[in-house]
Amino acid sequence: MKYNILIKYFILLFLACKSPEPFDAVLVMQAVENGENAHESFQRSLDFTSAWLQKVDPESRLIPSNLNARVDLWDPANAAADNYPFMVLTAYLLDDSLLNGPLLDILNQERKLTSRLGVLPDVYSFSKKDFTETPVNKGQVIFGASEYLKDGLIPLNELMGASPWQDRMMEILDALYDHTEDFQSLEQYFKRSSAVEEINGEMLQVLTRVYWMTGEEKYLNWAIEIADHYILESDFSQTEYLKLRDHGCEIIGGLSELFFSLYWLGHPKTDSYRSPIYRLLDLILVYGRNADGLFYNAINLKSQTVIDDRIADTWGYILNAYFTVYLVDKKIEYIDAVRKPFKALNLDYRNFDWEPRKGLALGSHDGYADALESGINLLNRENDPHLRQWIDSEIQVMFGMQKDDGIIEGWHGDGNFARTALMYGLWKTQGTRLSPWNQSLRFGAVPSEKGTYFTLSTQVDWEGLLIFDATRHKSILNLPVDYPRINQFPEWFTVDPTRDYIIIASENKISRTFSGQELLAGVRLKLLAGEMLTMVIKPKNPASEEAGTNKNK
Repeated sequence: MKYNILIKYFILLFLACKSPEPFDAVLVMQAVENGENAHESFQRSLDFTSAWLQKVDPESRLIPSNLNARVDLWDPANAAADNYPFMVLTAYLLDDSLLNGPLLDILNQERKLTSRLGVLPDVYSFSKKDFTETPVNKGQVIFGASEYLKDGLIPLNELMGASPWQDRMMEILDALYDHTEDFQSLEQYFKRSSAVEEINGEMLQVLTRVYWMTGEEKYLNWAIEIADHYILESDFSQTEYLKLRDHGCEIIGGLSELFFSLYWLGHPKTDSYRSPIYRLLDLILVYGRNADGLFYNAINLKSQTVIDDRIADTWGYILNAYFTVYLVDKKIEYIDAVRKPFKALNLDYRNFDWEPRKGLALGSHDGYADALESGINLLNRENDPHLRQWIDSEIQVMFGMQKDDGIIEGWHGDGNFARTALMYGLWKTQGTRLSPWNQSLRFGAVPSEKGTYFTLSTQVDWEGLLIFDATRHKSILNLPVDYPRINQFPEWFTVDPTRDYIIIASENKISRTFSGQELLAGVRLKLLAGEMLTMVIKPKNPASEEAGTNKNK
């Protein structure tokens, strides 16, 4: 049951008067509202997770890929890649008992039951208690592994860091490394070229990020081998079918990530890649967009025609690539392309049918999840008020698609609902979280030039930790720059472990200087039922470093 925001607002103002330094009433109210929004995001994600855990097959202890046609199957490309990982992330943020209990059990079971080519997983039938295909379909295994890596395990890794899921990610990737020759002839397994481009695009993203994380050259060299085929050995900018919608856009993101990394490394391939990549991106801007700056589903670059003129829900996935390449040479047309859709979205793309589905007035929630993720990731870099308003409006449309029992549509795409809901909730808490979390808590944050404001309230006695976010692109991935990445969980207020921070709190509670290490480990708080706390946090000695700032959000 939601609090009465106005009552809470006036109580918080009363408490603010008791603090050593007066709080800004407008910022306090914004933090309170953000807390309500974050709570809804987290509660809906937890409801989704609980609902799907009730669908677990009792013998294999795995979730099905679908509650209808594929109810008998665990599919690495679907259940493992899109649904299960965001149950894990929900539990990581909100419920340790779920994380270390049934969700860790699913990981152990899928490793035990579904590993087929060494540790590489395959589609598993609950009723057969065996794999669906005999003999093994190597193309299906490679596709499932690439999907599981990029769509599921990489997002887990970018938020959680070292964990059993990171171990699973690395063992699958290293097992795929033994099949690099198969990647050179993927066409034998797939009729559609877009499927081949999807796999290679996913692998480019995974390999580039894991290279930075580990420093192992074999991952970078494999990524270069894939990119050479598209950039140097053929003219990809003249392809006759370029799918810009999910999942075809993966290759564009993958090439941009590798190009940026090579530039940063001072690698000799940078100059040879530059012109072909710019030619591809320039052609997409000319022939692949509508007047609002959003992308069509598919285009023919050779004939310079549109094949499918529906608008791609993954518009931001493609713009991530433009932003990333912009960071290399600061080509103004690319940052202009990133900014162009924001105003139009807020004016003309409310209640938009991003992913038409028969029988659903606004199509599938999955289209909303991808479109909203697109916006949230770019808002993290471009603090545009039009984009901010659109996200706040359209997240409510997506939320309205969830059923009372927690299920959204009953297929593997339900996980994408939770993925985007968690991204939205973490924006509203500025990446900060509470442990343990419970449904009576309301916790929100808002950045400002005066510091980052936080409000915390509870309906029941609560004691726990307030945990701040790290610059994860450095601490987990070792990236030199936090360039935008598909399915990443953005950083908002981040803490530098080498700096000190001042917290000013209502009634002098925890008002003192904290080290960055203390904030990352968690600040212990104790609140009584009905109690509310307001805090402002800022670096003790403001500096220009990225960590400890709000990056203009």
